[in-house]
Amino acid sequence: MGARPEVRSVVLGASTFGFGLGGLTDGIVLHQLLQWHHLVSARVPPDDRAALEANLFWDGVFHLSTTVVLVIGVVVLWRGWERRDRATADLAGLAGLTLIGWGAFHVVDQLVFHELLGLHDIRQGAANPGIYNWSYFAIGLLLAALGWLVLRRWGRLGLPDRP
Repeated sequence: MGARPEVRSVVLGASTFGFGLGGLTDGIVLHQLLQWHHLVSARVPPDDRAALEANLFWDGVFHLSTTVVLVIGVVVLWRGWERRDRATADLAGLAGLTLIGWGAFHVVDQLVFHELLGLHDIRQGAANPGIYNWSYFAIGLLLAALGWLVLRRWGRLGLPDRP
């Protein structure tokens, strides 16, 4: 037997929201504030104005995409939340699922964008970019593990009591 549809919706929505939040945070902190990389900076080094403009364009596509993922997460979460008994609302469960989604973003980003596609490193131009890339991956695993811990320890989400 699977979880009730409203529980599945809350789980999917909160973890999708966390994935989108992880992407937006990556873009804001690493692309804009620290300026460590752009989405395609390994393929198009931002050495001149035209290359920087191309990188900024693809950063914008990335930000728009992660915003869409975040909004989809909110909509799915809201639909599941609306079908639940409000007295059983569970913020700890939502926080745990959001952390799991955020951690999943780090893992997918490392494996797909850094390793598989080779679009950028976390810190472009660093003497040893692998340290940054795999540290970012490890942070993702820690976020997901922390989310799982919060979910298992304090989260309810309408699941049956554990023995």
